[in-house]
Amino acid sequence: MSVLHPPLEPIDHVRGAANAAVTLVEYGDFECPYCAAAHVQVKRIEERFKPKLKFAFRHFPLTQVHPLAEPAAETSEAAAVHGRFWEMHDALYENRENFGPALLLALAERLGVSESELNGALASKVYAPRIRRDFVSGVRSGVNGTPTFFINGKRHDGGYSFEDLAAAIEAAL
Repeated sequence: MSVLHPPLEPIDHVRGAANAAVTLVEYGDFECPYCAAAHVQVKRIEERFKPKLKFAFRHFPLTQVHPLAEPAAETSEAAAVHGRFWEMHDALYENRENFGPALLLALAERLGVSESELNGALASKVYAPRIRRDFVSGVRSGVNGTPTFFINGKRHDGGYSFEDLAAAIEAAL
């Protein structure tokens, strides 16, 4: 069984109760249609298990098949500087029908990241090391596709339906 390596760190994006009994970690790609489908289920899971659950997201952009995955991840990190990572995370998945450079810019501006700030960040790749760190941790943890979930540090090899994730979280409780 694959384990999360490294375990959650202070720089990870986490929402939910710090002392939650269960930690759900997703390695995801903002351009991945399966991750977008899983996002709907994760939102339901978060609602169902709060305050027993905390959720963390790590970037795993599959750039060979999703050319905008990395710029989307960088855009989410630009929003994070403004304390708006989770709003950007949710908006990217919830606006899949309009996914593209114009959406990245529109969402960034809506969340307080100016066009010049975003363009500068994308051009300089200022957030690339953070995204690379997440990606490498995924590879070390046995991630080979998205979405991949870990529950309390152990890879969840089941599906990402609400029923599958809920059963695994119940078992962890």
